[in-house]
Amino acid sequence: MSFFRRPDYQSDTTQFIEKLKASRPELDAQQQAGRALLWDKEVDRDVWQEYTAGRVPQQPYVYQSRS
Repeated sequence: MSFFRRPDYQSDTTQFIEKLKASRPELDAQQQAGRALLWDKEVDRDVWQEYTAGRVPQQPYVYQSRS
């Protein structure tokens, strides 16, 4: 047995999240649906290549005027 082990310790935050998930089992599905709305997108590679080809390289010091 390790001297530094805290047996069966759970923080208040972990306990809160576990109680919340136990009381609302649909929460995981709602989180996945929200993630799919914002992040899980299909990338159109042709459009992405056009976007990267059209980029102009930024100057090293953008606030200096070209005199």
